[in-house]
Parts: sequence; structure tokens; C-alpha cells
Amino acid sequence: MAGVEGSGRDQPSVEATLARVEGLQANRNQRDAQGLFYIEGIRNFVQASESGFHLSKIIYSEKLLTSPLARKLVRSSRRSGVHVVRVTPEQFRRVCRSERASGIGAMVRQRWLSLRDVSPQAGLCWVILEHVRASGNLGTLVRTSDAVGGAGFIFLDDSVDPYSPNVVRASMGALFRQKLVRTGLASLHKWARRHGCVIVGASPDGSVCFHEFDKYSRVPLIALGEERRGLSQRLRDLCHHLVRIPMSGSADSLNLGVAGSLLMYEVYKSRTSSA
Repeated sequence: MAGVEGSGRDQPSVEATLARVEGLQANRNQRDAQGLFYIEGIRNFVQASESGFHLSKIIYSEKLLTSPLARKLVRSSRRSGVHVVRVTPEQFRRVCRSERASGIGAMVRQRWLSLRDVSPQAGLCWVILEHVRASGNLGTLVRTSDAVGGAGFIFLDDSVDPYSPNVVRASMGALFRQKLVRTGLASLHKWARRHGCVIVGASPDGSVCFHEFDKYSRVPLIALGEERRGLSQRLRDLCHHLVRIPMSGSADSLNLGVAGSLLMYEVYKSRTSSA
């Protein structure tokens, strides 16, 4: 079968493919150097395909993959020239990180946009992140942004890796519908000023409660700080307003995914109530 590996004589090539998958899963340097990341599962495979992501190589098990839609996409991808590697169930489970082996995975080209290619009016809002300690929190933020119609994420510098396996898994496919930008502070400042954007930061010392803030309608950029230290000074200086999330219990902070989700839904409520 043209374009498919998996016969006995192809085993050295299959082994090399599996080793490459393991490298992409475990090592960010390899993801960045190759400009690829690895996905597994029917949901991720279907949504990556339907969102137009470039599939570099597909890995699938004929016995494990039972989804008619996913099997159809494998066939159409192979016809369009995508390299397909057929593996045994045991080989697939070797690189599987899900509880249930779906039989489908793929190496996917990372998709990055520059600030000049995006508009602040592209969606409900943008989220600015400088550092994220727990990758699951980023996955939660990506899911929430997709749920409320957010445009995407602006990452300052290169600390955050949205294509890590934990983020991809936690985003539940939402990652493929979000725009991702990586830029520097000076460029972001110029872009926001040129478009007249209001940048709202979340901080315990904010001057107003987040649900009392009345300027969400001005295309806000939401700046969120790292879980332990909060907003850095340079990110605080970039913000036009700081809002706080009130807490009456003994907790002095919220999980980053929860805090960011509250703000995004407040923007959503503000926009829909004024529409």
C-alpha cells in the first residue's frame, strides 16, 4: 500500500518513527527544533484535521482504530500525500499516554502567528501570558477561551510551551481553534497602543472587583500572572487597569485556570448583555 509503513521490512523505519514520537512527547527542545508536536486520540486527530493543521506523519493501528470518521480521514490524508505509519497495537501502546489506546496519533506542525497578522477584534478577547507553572492550567484557559469565543493567546518571550503533551491533552481539542502568538513586550505595547486596546490585569491588589469593572467592551487584553508570583512588574506596567477577584474564605489566591476563566466569562457577560 503506497505511503504506508508497517510490513516486516519496514520495522526499522517504524522503530525510528516511534522513537521520534517519544522525543516529541518528552523533550520541548525537540518540539521547538522540529516545529512539531504530537497528538493522539480521535478528538484531537479529527479537530486538528478539520482545523487545517498540517499533519507531518500519521501513526495508526488498524486493529485499535474503530472510528469510521478517523479511518476516513486517515485514508484521505494518505491520498493527499501525508506519510502514514501503520503499527501494531503493542507498538501504538508504547507511545500512548491516554488511558484507552485509540489507535490514532499524528505529528503535527506547530502554528504560530505574528502580531502583525492578527487583529484585536478577531474574537472576544486575547489572553496575555508570561509564565505558567502548571501546564494543565494553560489547557484549562485554552478550553475556556474557545468556549467564550476568545481569539487566542499572546505569549511573552518563549517561556510557555502551549504544544506540550499536557496542554494538548487538557485543552480537549480547543487548542486547534485558538490563535497563538509569541512576541516581545515592546512589540506588544506598540501593537496594543496602535489598536487602542485596553489591557486588564488580574491582581489581588487590583483597584476594582472584576465584576464591577465597566470597560470590558473596549476590546480587552487580559493579562494573567504566574501562579505563585502573579503579574511581573513589567506586565503590571503594561496594564491600564488591575482588577481583583474577591475572596471571603481563607484562601488568598485562585488556581490560574479558574481565575482566568472567571475573567473571560465576565468579558463574555459584559459583551452579550450590551449586545
